[in-house]
Amino acid sequence: MSAKSRNQRCAGPMKRRTFLEIGGASMLGLGMTDLLRQQALASSTGNATDDTAVIFVWLPGGPPHMETYDMKPGAPVEYRGEYSPIHTNVPGLDVCQMLPQHAKIADKFTLIRSIHHEFADHGGGHKRLMTGRVPATPVGTINDAPAVNTIVKKMLEQPGNEMPVCVTEVDSSRASIDTFAMGPAYLGPSSTPFMVAGNPSDPDFKVQNIGVKSAMETRLDDRIAMLKGIDNFRRDVDKSGSMEAMDSFNRQAIDMLTSEKVRRAFDLSQEPKEVRDRYGWNAYGQRAVLGRRLVESGVRFVTMVWEHPFPGSKTPKTAAYNWDSHAVNAHLFKDCEWRLPPYDQAVSALIEDLYLRGLDRRVLLVVTGEFGRTPKLSVQRGTQTGVMQPGRDHWPKAMSVLVSGGGMQTGQVIGATNPKGEYPVERRLTPNDLWATVYRHLGIDHEHILHDLQGRPVPILPFGKPIRELQPVSA
Repeated sequence: MSAKSRNQRCAGPMKRRTFLEIGGASMLGLGMTDLLRQQALASSTGNATDDTAVIFVWLPGGPPHMETYDMKPGAPVEYRGEYSPIHTNVPGLDVCQMLPQHAKIADKFTLIRSIHHEFADHGGGHKRLMTGRVPATPVGTINDAPAVNTIVKKMLEQPGNEMPVCVTEVDSSRASIDTFAMGPAYLGPSSTPFMVAGNPSDPDFKVQNIGVKSAMETRLDDRIAMLKGIDNFRRDVDKSGSMEAMDSFNRQAIDMLTSEKVRRAFDLSQEPKEVRDRYGWNAYGQRAVLGRRLVESGVRFVTMVWEHPFPGSKTPKTAAYNWDSHAVNAHLFKDCEWRLPPYDQAVSALIEDLYLRGLDRRVLLVVTGEFGRTPKLSVQRGTQTGVMQPGRDHWPKAMSVLVSGGGMQTGQVIGATNPKGEYPVERRLTPNDLWATVYRHLGIDHEHILHDLQGRPVPILPFGKPIRELQPVSA
């Protein structure tokens, strides 16, 4: 690799244009009826018999497992880095010293240290993680297979759902469904999740397309009356019943705008200040508050993308926008000192809140990025600082995942890497085993057959099985 290539800043996942952005719907929302019609026509109901839900925290760029959940204090200094592990309230389960709030509640989460795959590019890593399939190409974030959240939407969407089945929270500049390989591929745009773009910690934050401004209410009433009159006329000459079905789609689109339940679920002002304080006034913390509110209200799969803790503010020269901590992008340890405190606060607050509210059996929390970071540190000149600084590169051969809730036994460590954190030596697992566990929690058969655009049968997961250590325990 040339010196020029070594010093080129890694931009990480980039925003991509897409032909469907739900956030572009009009305030009146009547354009949503076509989308809702597609959803119902494409829907194939899963086997879930209750209201289980998943909160999926996505850490783009790849968090460093050696600075979070898989410390190696006995490794040579060029591997172990500057930080030390600290004990938690679970003997034998240690975490990084930068995660003191985690240490207090380790009995409420489990760490998986042995998930791995083979795709070291951001694009390939995103696609491998988000779809549970080996991607056709190792780069790029436009899927050739549907992302997990789009499959969940297809399997669990039913006509008459008041709340959206799947919601994704992202920064304002990252609202394209293809930015993080979350596209539906052959499932089509009807399986796209509802996108919530912006920083919920901003005082003027507002979810688009939820609620109707008072000045628009008369226009909405007039439009509804007009549609009703037209549909009544057309129903008189329609003998197939299709007009009645169309009415249901119109009603659902209007309900998304006028429902008090929907408005309240997305309204963070309903939360007590002390609760929001506990989560932290940053994008991580306030997205977590909103995500918890949504699963309480009936959303089945909430994806929260945590990149910049304070989007809209300037990134320190020693830090990266997201978790992509190459030496050319950031000073690894100074980036951690800036990023990990809000991360520690938000994750621990969310876990505590789920347990406090009795949601720990119904809701499964999963926290991961697309891969880990190289166990051996690199030192290069930073493009922002102009000085030599430490960092870690992409490393899919070992990564750590946090899971909590789901009615499972917690306070566990599943798997282990070798003494340098390079690869799993115990309980080797893949992203597919993680997703099989998620599908089981939602009541979805991970071997269920879908059909691609050519009508060929495609299993939801081509391989993998639920992680036995995460089997729900009896109530």
